[in-house]
Amino acid sequence: MNDQTPTYATLSNKSISTTPYALEVINLHKHFGGVIALDGVSLWARHGEVTAIIGDNGAGKSTLIKCITGVITPDEGSITLDGQPVNFSRPEEAREMGIETVYQDLSLINDLSVYQNFFLGREKTRSFGPIHWLDRKHMRNMTAEALAELAINVPSPTARVRRLSGGQRQAIAVARAANWGKSLVIMDEPTASLGVQEMARVEKVITNLKDKGLPILLISHDMEQVIRLSQQIWILRGGRLAGGERTAEVSGERLVALITGAATLK
Repeated sequence: MNDQTPTYATLSNKSISTTPYALEVINLHKHFGGVIALDGVSLWARHGEVTAIIGDNGAGKSTLIKCITGVITPDEGSITLDGQPVNFSRPEEAREMGIETVYQDLSLINDLSVYQNFFLGREKTRSFGPIHWLDRKHMRNMTAEALAELAINVPSPTARVRRLSGGQRQAIAVARAANWGKSLVIMDEPTASLGVQEMARVEKVITNLKDKGLPILLISHDMEQVIRLSQQIWILRGGRLAGGERTAEVSGERLVALITGAATLK
């Protein structure tokens, strides 16, 4: 690690960092019965950077993300957003704080339109006295503007999601997270099963978001993608932090060695 990267391998229950990171995870523990899913994991993410989290299956990546987003509660440790401690007990609380997640299944409803998926759970209404109705025009216009800003090419905000390509669907899920995610956007395998052109389109969206200053957590098994998109990489192995590297200073060979255990923290 370089001199500006905190070493968390021996971190206790206090942060040794003095920089207000966009996200900071400090000494996180999570057990499921006798299974140790997270064992003192500490890491951080900066604004305007793609921070990758990599590791084999069972390394603790999914558990870590679930702790950050309020799906599960850690047994020990703390999480801060922009230097402020947070303690989410439900995913809705994380969303209210501006954390959005793009899951592998995308969480899109095929029989709804693009704009209906974009505003799912956040529908805009108008009212006249006691009468309320959906403001579909406003939602369509806002969706079109958000997609245009991210250079996402879809036929129309009124198009049914089931008629779109995999890349378009993936880009819509990313754009939705970007629109509502004000503190952090988490992307879990955002280009899995996509073709080359569709993957390039989604990666362009990710780069655009990063350039706008949004902090992004990227979980990916694609080492080339991780090196291509990220500025910081954290490696988990067996529920522990196996390494943390600035992307520009690490080789693919070292990343693989950290994942497998052939190499250890510097």
